Amino acid sequence: MSGLLDLSGMCAVVTGGSRGVGRATAMLLARAGADVGIAYRSRAEDAQRVVDELSCTGVHAWSFGGDLSDPSAVERLFDEADRRFEGLDIFVGNHGIWPVDDVAMSEMSDERWHRTVEANLHSIFYTCRAAARRIRDDGRIVLVGSTAGQRGEAFHADYAATKGAMISLVKGFCVELAPRGITVNCVAPGWIDTEMAAPAFAGGVRAAVEAGIPLGRIATADDIAGPIAFLCSPLARHITGEILNVNGGAVLVG
Repeated sequence: MSGLLDLSGMCAVVTGGSRGVGRATAMLLARAGADVGIAYRSRAEDAQRVVDELSCTGVHAWSFGGDLSDPSAVERLFDEADRRFEGLDIFVGNHGIWPVDDVAMSEMSDERWHRTVEANLHSIFYTCRAAARRIRDDGRIVLVGSTAGQRGEAFHADYAATKGAMISLVKGFCVELAPRGITVNCVAPGWIDTEMAAPAFAGGVRAAVEAGIPLGRIATADDIAGPIAFLCSPLARHITGEILNVNGGAVLVG
């Protein structure tokens, strides 16, 4: 990779790293020279394949399995980062869930609401809190949100609410960490061609989604990883508290 995006000597933790955007981000950070640890919840074999791929780039790579809505698991993740690295420079909070079923808010169960909030918001609080305590001065924190956090998403109020809360968290958190030179930003994708989103594209829905995107296509995981890597780099050293939309212009129409 061009030296323009040079992360040599830096150490990164990427959550949700066993597939999709997390995997693509971990690979891009590694190609830029960063050592990378990935966190995953249950896909141990997938995570090991990613670690093997990362290691082939010549960097130090490792994985950690655990439920990040459990604060004790989060502490173990960052203890592992302390053990593996001499310090932490980058944290990418990419984990979370998108419940597939359309459910009106009036019909949404307590169980679904709490499960989404725990997976998408409590876990982000726990990981950001731990990252703030461990990350070196001049470090980078990038969270992966969604356009749903800005414009809402009917029948997925639980998901949209957690992503909206993430945006508010970024706006305050960045001010708290600014005296240490640490930047905090959010990348907000629209639709992404990943395994998580695949069920939503059945029955001709994919064509309708693409028709609503000015650039005419659904983003790939690599399309999202690039902006994340940029925000992790010295090129973005004066950007903090920002929500970077990566949606092909979808929020500009209908």
